[in-house]
Amino acid sequence: MKRNHTMMQFFEWHVAADGSHWNRLKELAPRLKERGIDSVWIPPVTKGQSAEDTGYGVYDLYDLGEFDQKGTVRTKYGTKQELHDAIATCREHGIAVYVDLVMNHKAAADEKELFQVVEVDPDNRSEVISEPFDIEGWTKFTFPGRGDRYSSFKWNFEHFNGTDYDAKEEKTGIFRIMGENKIWNDNVDDEFGNYDYLMFANIDYNHPEVKEEMIAWGKWLADTLQCNGFRLDAIKHINHHFIRDFATVMMKERGEEFYIVGEFWNSELAACQEFLDTIDYRIDLFDVSLHYKLHAASQEGSSFDLSTLFEDTLVKSHPLHAVTFVDNHDSQPNESLESWVADWFKQSAYALILLRQDGYPVVFYGDYFGIGGEEPLEGIQSAIDPLLYARYHKAYGEQEDYFDHPNMIGWIRRGDPEIERSGCAVVISNGDGGEKRMYVGEDRAGEVWVDLTNTREDQVTIEEDGCATFPVNGGSVSVWALPEHDVE
Repeated sequence: MKRNHTMMQFFEWHVAADGSHWNRLKELAPRLKERGIDSVWIPPVTKGQSAEDTGYGVYDLYDLGEFDQKGTVRTKYGTKQELHDAIATCREHGIAVYVDLVMNHKAAADEKELFQVVEVDPDNRSEVISEPFDIEGWTKFTFPGRGDRYSSFKWNFEHFNGTDYDAKEEKTGIFRIMGENKIWNDNVDDEFGNYDYLMFANIDYNHPEVKEEMIAWGKWLADTLQCNGFRLDAIKHINHHFIRDFATVMMKERGEEFYIVGEFWNSELAACQEFLDTIDYRIDLFDVSLHYKLHAASQEGSSFDLSTLFEDTLVKSHPLHAVTFVDNHDSQPNESLESWVADWFKQSAYALILLRQDGYPVVFYGDYFGIGGEEPLEGIQSAIDPLLYARYHKAYGEQEDYFDHPNMIGWIRRGDPEIERSGCAVVISNGDGGEKRMYVGEDRAGEVWVDLTNTREDQVTIEEDGCATFPVNGGSVSVWALPEHDVE
């Protein structure tokens, strides 16, 4: 039987910009595999605006840390060769690698150009608030450090439909570029009237040359890196039909096993469902709805009804297309979508994504190894490791929920006979301590289970009728299962 799959987002926003991150992945790959991590989502591999750029201010899609551009050869994370070496090591240890793709915009152009725009209302991008006028925009990308290596495509203002800076007047705003077929894409999120424009020079997916080039690049990148899949950034701002076409081509080129997950940051479940319908379920989505539920639970304490936690979440409505997560680089403190799950609830939140049968769970690097920057946070590896152990060894088989109390929920996994000593019982409280009686199977009668989180020192003996009473501390989680060796 196949073991449970677990992904790690192998970066956080403040990873040191010293070019050592690919080497860090190479070094840690064996340890991650031992913990049950069998895939990693790595940050953007392409050249950004500078050696410190996280990769989301993307400059040259074909420069993976190989050319002297923007004051650096390496990216924030290392050189192209170091990236190749890290991926090769992951492959040797059976770890799939998913590369983060930033396809919404480009930054740090090489030259300015003069072209005509209209300014739009930032709160309603469909509303024009000026007559057409000329601006000087940073929209010409010639890649002098790379030349025509790998691609001869050069970007100019015709390949974008919006920008945010007029160098002529030194003015910021949201400027829609004028010209034939120059409109915002319709097949995008409708926040702010039309959310095609996000930042920098906005790539125009109405332009046939752009679509052709971006698909060619995707094929080149997958072939060059021999990666196992992609994570697509900011897809609610990109023509949804292009996302469907892009995913279709990638899977045709690389095989159906090539995995793609998209960041469609919308907490409204209906919007996520509509997006999946539009793209013919070609990719999976991060369960943003569940993330916000976990955040709310951590903020509201005992006033949050735990029995409702999975209502209106993607993992409940579309379990085969949901990638579950507790936090990520955008939700971490002081970042754009800050919604950090509070420490007291963090282990419980990870139990809710790691020990259930549905969803593809992601462990965040910042939670596991800690967060850097001016306000560093220590990692909680000691809290997550027992859950990773339980996911790899115990969380198998039929699941039965006991979501029958607003402040204490539980579930059991009956185990699988092909995985020795598997099966577990999980209890979570956001109020007082207590216990929950659950049925794990008459075939388990007489077994002595322990709390794998080491929160409780009790032992629980399964009774003749297959039931047992499983305790939990207040504001905590306990994971009850057979230990590696029988206890008396």
